[in-house]
Amino acid sequence: MDHSRRHPAPAKPWHVLLAPLPNDVVVRRQAVGSPEVLATPEAAAIAGWVQLTVELSDGPAGLRHILVVLTSSGQLISAADTVLYRSEASDRAQDTGSFPAATDHVEFYSESIGGRFELDGTFHGTRWETFGVESPDGSEPKVNSKRSVPSAEDIAAIKSLVSDLVTRQPN
Repeated sequence: MDHSRRHPAPAKPWHVLLAPLPNDVVVRRQAVGSPEVLATPEAAAIAGWVQLTVELSDGPAGLRHILVVLTSSGQLISAADTVLYRSEASDRAQDTGSFPAATDHVEFYSESIGGRFELDGTFHGTRWETFGVESPDGSEPKVNSKRSVPSAEDIAAIKSLVSDLVTRQPN
């Protein structure tokens, strides 16, 4: 399966990996653990840790999700940015009549970058590209993934996103 053949053109400027966020984006802030987990003695290690999340939807065309984790003192622990694109496709030629060809399958393409931050600000992460095809018969999707090391530009961009989210986070 050639996953490079369909790199989608997003309809919205934010629907691109590591792209700047819209001015009106909503940043959610919540505890890393659930109240039940945080009530246990084992949760002492993550007490006060928070996650900042941004979830953007482009309806059936896909989504974008950004996640940042901070300790109780505000130290950056990890961050990730993920975009998913989805489209319906047909391997059959279009009908010349008034009805289009039926959808044969759903194609999806995803890009992500995520990892951990060291105390000195160094980022250790992974970049993923995944292309997949889902069949309408419900069989297991065919998926092809490619892993790579984030570039210096990727790291600078994710640090910029983190800075933006931390600045926008609710109190």
